[in-house]
Amino acid sequence: MEKIEAKKERAILAGLAAASMDEHERSSEISMEELKALVETAGGEPVCMLIQSRPTPEPRTFLGEGKLREMKELIEANDCDLAVFDNELSPSQMRVIGEELGVKVLDRSGLILDIFAQRARTREGQLQVELAQYHYLLPRLTGMWTHLVRQTAAGGSSPIGTRGPGETQLETDRRHIRRKIQKLEEELAAVRKVRSTQRRRREKNAMPVVALVGYTNAGKSTLLNCLTGSDIPANDRLFDTLDTTTRRLRIDESTEVLLSDTVGFIRKLPTHLIEAFKATLEELQFADVLLHVIDLSNPEWMEQARIVDELIRQLGAEGTPCLRIYNKCDKYLGILPHGEDVVCLSAKTGEGAADLVQKLSQLLDRGKRRVKLLLPYAAAGLLDNLNREAAVLSTEYTEAGVEVEAIVPPELFGRVKPYIPGFVEEKEEWES
Repeated sequence: MEKIEAKKERAILAGLAAASMDEHERSSEISMEELKALVETAGGEPVCMLIQSRPTPEPRTFLGEGKLREMKELIEANDCDLAVFDNELSPSQMRVIGEELGVKVLDRSGLILDIFAQRARTREGQLQVELAQYHYLLPRLTGMWTHLVRQTAAGGSSPIGTRGPGETQLETDRRHIRRKIQKLEEELAAVRKVRSTQRRRREKNAMPVVALVGYTNAGKSTLLNCLTGSDIPANDRLFDTLDTTTRRLRIDESTEVLLSDTVGFIRKLPTHLIEAFKATLEELQFADVLLHVIDLSNPEWMEQARIVDELIRQLGAEGTPCLRIYNKCDKYLGILPHGEDVVCLSAKTGEGAADLVQKLSQLLDRGKRRVKLLLPYAAAGLLDNLNREAAVLSTEYTEAGVEVEAIVPPELFGRVKPYIPGFVEEKEEWES
């Protein structure tokens, strides 16, 4: 039997670059290209695009009556059934535009939420998306119900048949959504509790956590696969990873870390989406190191890095040690970035991965030292401490005592240094 493919929704894209808007909120050719990629990720087919420039957004129609008429003509000429706006629309604007154009209307926030709803696989991810969707829907309920009360008689009363039930239904829906939001927040609080327990267990086991962060499609999942030998799906599309994936990575003979892949960031990311995903993104606050992955092949990489830095700050993780990982360097023709906390690599080919592991090892070293000890049998009890708190590389029992080679943390070094053959304490400048 021949498989019938679902018809793709044909979309017209629109954006506004108003002088009164914050610079980062204005639409540009770059943000519109990103919107086009988002529509394709959601399964739509972008067929035409327009940007309007004006001093301020038009309160009722956002773009203005003339531009809306132009959009309607393009919709009819191109058989579009969806209008997607690069900016966030108010509930009343969305309703008016929908009525004027005669097609379904989405803004950037609604589109991102739709993609997230498609991508979330784990129960936690689905909870977070559902919570964000309800937060998005709640203020828009009024716009959905105003069709019942927008025609008002001179005396101020609504037409026959529209009094009472509209408001009653609106309030009923609001209460229902508020109850759903409360229930979802309680479930996510339970998720946080489980995560907190897991985190305490990791801290007890002294397992450092390294979090991969970066703009969507920067190559975080590919880098995770490259470093750990995993086979996590890593496709060339926006928001391919929503659910946090964690794998073990051994960076040297004494240190193993947990490497976590997180959801990618994007410009104009809805605030309520950041709030909803805090159960996942709060891992950033407790990570020992952040690896900020930057797509060096993207012409907008500097702006993308700025957006990620700003979101890291919003999440309260700006104080966490961070390595900037410039990915896809094999596609970059200019002078590569350099610096103490900078690594240039290609996650696809593996070039530069060893340099990253070495820098990560140095960052997590925390003053550890590799030592050779000769423990007299009277002090052999120290061997238990070494096995618990250090990385013991070799142990040999001889007539003189126990010869041990180990990598010890600074808190243990003071206790074992008397047993390092030929060890001489370094003097401070004032002691010489």
